[in-house]
Amino acid sequence: MVSIIDYFEERVNKFGDNPLLWEKSEGRFQPTTYKETRSQVMDLAAGLIDLGIKKGDRLALLSEGRNKWLISELAILYCGAINVPLSAKLEADQDLIFRLEHSESRMIFVSRNQLPKIREILHELTFLEKIIVLDDIEDVREKELRYSELVESGKKYLENHRKEVEEIKNSVHFNDIANISYTSGTTAQPKGIMLSHRNYTANVEQAFSFIDIPAHFRTLVVLPWDHAFAHTAALYAFMYKGASIASVETGRNQIETLKNFSNNIMEIQPHVLMSVPAMAKNFRKNIEKGIAAKGKGVSALFNFAMKFAIWYNGKGNDKGKGLKKLTAPLYKLFDKILFQTIRVRFGGNLQFFIGGGALLDIDLQRFFYALGTPMFQGYGLSEAAPIISANTPNHHKLGSSGPIVQNLEVKICDSEENKLPAGTSGEIVVKGENVMLGYWKNQEATNETIKEGWLFTGDLGYLDNEGYLYVLGRFKSLLIGSDGEKYSPEGIEEAIIDHCPLIDQFVLHNNQNPYTIGLIVPNTEKVNQFAKELDNDMSQEEKNREILQEIQKQMAEFKKGGKLEELFPARWLPAASIILPEPFTESNKLLNSTMKVVRRKVEEYFSDEIDYLYTAEGKEFLSDRNKNNLARFIGK
Repeated sequence: MVSIIDYFEERVNKFGDNPLLWEKSEGRFQPTTYKETRSQVMDLAAGLIDLGIKKGDRLALLSEGRNKWLISELAILYCGAINVPLSAKLEADQDLIFRLEHSESRMIFVSRNQLPKIREILHELTFLEKIIVLDDIEDVREKELRYSELVESGKKYLENHRKEVEEIKNSVHFNDIANISYTSGTTAQPKGIMLSHRNYTANVEQAFSFIDIPAHFRTLVVLPWDHAFAHTAALYAFMYKGASIASVETGRNQIETLKNFSNNIMEIQPHVLMSVPAMAKNFRKNIEKGIAAKGKGVSALFNFAMKFAIWYNGKGNDKGKGLKKLTAPLYKLFDKILFQTIRVRFGGNLQFFIGGGALLDIDLQRFFYALGTPMFQGYGLSEAAPIISANTPNHHKLGSSGPIVQNLEVKICDSEENKLPAGTSGEIVVKGENVMLGYWKNQEATNETIKEGWLFTGDLGYLDNEGYLYVLGRFKSLLIGSDGEKYSPEGIEEAIIDHCPLIDQFVLHNNQNPYTIGLIVPNTEKVNQFAKELDNDMSQEEKNREILQEIQKQMAEFKKGGKLEELFPARWLPAASIILPEPFTESNKLLNSTMKVVRRKVEEYFSDEIDYLYTAEGKEFLSDRNKNNLARFIGK
């Protein structure tokens, strides 16, 4: 069993002159070898030790993906300290403050773009001693230190203390905590996932259960580097094979960075790309837009070729088999005249995508498979470091999340935690070296999630007779955003019911959709009371409009500018909501015997309403549909 440090040192010895990192500088991508990376890590680690960093200290990292991201993490680990990776999506509010305070982070590495957030909340960060700015900014403020200055001090410290630094590095154990990675909580209190060095190295080994990549492969990491999937499947997995990692050129904002990605993909010519559903959808949209621009004839040919290729590929494991063999020449022709030209957009070397973060729509899987750049879906969660199963070039079935990785036990359980047979759906439960140590300073949540070494994922799925995992959604009530982020809705739902008097029942929904939506059951008594207080001269339609506006106003208190805006991240709040035509009751089976909402049945029962909320008309709260549904509760 090895730590991340042992494993990195071994790779430096084996692949020392190979490029590990690629970064755009002076107009072109330039490599940094494994040996050069180690040298930079040692300098930075020495600088941190000189500052007084000790084993077990927490240091946070808030930055876009870049060379210094990985170098900073490795340097933190070389000190025996713990990295607290933070999402660049976090705003300067309680979401960010909580993570830094709860982890008691002594220092934070921060990029120029993210620095204003830390400056804004600095007065609330009681444990933070130093802000290490990755860029050479001019206006260095209180507690701030330039990364370059820390590196220089580290070089000087190494001159007389190299043995001490080496001893500290060598003292790191594989069971020591490497990261505290925070989940997306429903309040200002998310959970800190403690992942050990061995959790990561075990999961990297597991990642190559049914796949291999050569040392010359490159990947361009467009996903945030703190993202559990990108962190393991890109950074450490590619390192494990002596391959290399390129970062997207950071723009002044997210839109500029995405534009840079299109250029960078042609420049770095990656062999593999990591993707999440939102990115896959965007790729497809741009491809189809480009085809449509070429005219009706090309569009018709492309659509025919696509339908044919989807039929030819089948589920992937039966591609071109049986009578399909006879049509292989046609398949090759379509690939040569159409699909090959599209693949050039991905740099020309792309072999396949690895999909993670959330369930990938089967149509998207078929689309990219037809193009000749399959998007192999996997499944995992941060608490498992994160890879649990994955489709690979030689082992895949479209629609599944692939076979379970090796050296990992998986069982499917019912609500009573009994193991279910193959083909029966239930909660996905796993056990292996990649399972987290627990939640930081939250033993109660740890005990609820890990039982006798088994990690209860909260996700619903089943295993087929060949051991392929099919993930169906949430076993409990986790919602999944389009970017793969999972969050629990209960806290938000309860708060909305508590703070919005006109709402009696409320359910959030997001199943890899563009945004979260809300299903509202009005409080009949309060709604009628509110209606009575309105001007008697108003028509019923006018009163309904006033009631809807009041509901809208009450819910707006959770959004930016409202008095409750700090309770939840804005991205988890509903972007569209609908008044339901009837309440959740035991008689319609939407409440169970303990009067709890049965979420899956609500989603099935009101599927039409859910679909409606993802239309342009559905986003208008003061709609005729909402007025008509509200009228059912008036006068009762």
